[in-house]
Amino acid sequence: MGIAISEAVEVAVQDEHTHYALGSVLNHVLLHQTVIGQEAIRQFELADDYPDVVIAPLGGGSNFAGIAFPFIGEGLRGGKKVRAIAVEPASCPKLTRGVFGYDFGDTAGFTPLIPMYSLGHDFMPPGLHAGGLRYHGASALCSHLLNEKNMEAVALQQLECFEAGLLFAKTEGILPAPEATHAIAQVIREAAQANEAGDNRTILFNLCGHGHFDLSAYEDFVQGKLKDHVLDESALKKSIASVVVI
Repeated sequence: MGIAISEAVEVAVQDEHTHYALGSVLNHVLLHQTVIGQEAIRQFELADDYPDVVIAPLGGGSNFAGIAFPFIGEGLRGGKKVRAIAVEPASCPKLTRGVFGYDFGDTAGFTPLIPMYSLGHDFMPPGLHAGGLRYHGASALCSHLLNEKNMEAVALQQLECFEAGLLFAKTEGILPAPEATHAIAQVIREAAQANEAGDNRTILFNLCGHGHFDLSAYEDFVQGKLKDHVLDESALKKSIASVVVI
């Protein structure tokens, strides 16, 4: 996504009649997406229930914000507090291994500096099928909430996520997109923890997309062609060095 933003800006600046509006990780986009979470709150009212945990994958932040922000807001205004968990790939762990500081939203450095958790705008993650989660940073709003400990973040390996996606397809009849499998894998972890603790835990997650165009990824998984990625710590530190730490 960082490369795509740079290329879009480059095209826009070459034509005086073309304008480019940044989206995805910016505040207005996240707030537009919160209609999802607002509808979910209403649905829980109709069901006479309320989540204890809200889970969504996080690439730039709009997916997570869409489902989680309304519930986090309720808690900040004196309502019931929920655990909001953002799930990222272990191969692009800006929230769990990145730093909080000012960085560019694109690879080439065309955008304004954004306060975010980042791995460095020139960070290039290993290839993985959850393409929407390969962004180097997180939105300013999500980053602020994590920095203030109003949300949590976990990083999962792709083999666990694809396994969760297949289980979901077998039990629910819906093939989830690779991005969505990250949330499902964390839901399975939360459910197992709740069973071990003997808790009645209501878990809400965002099934953010289907995997109809990702069949080749699932084929690679069942054929054993995929592997987990372990990021080299020295390379990660070198990339992070470009972030102006707050």
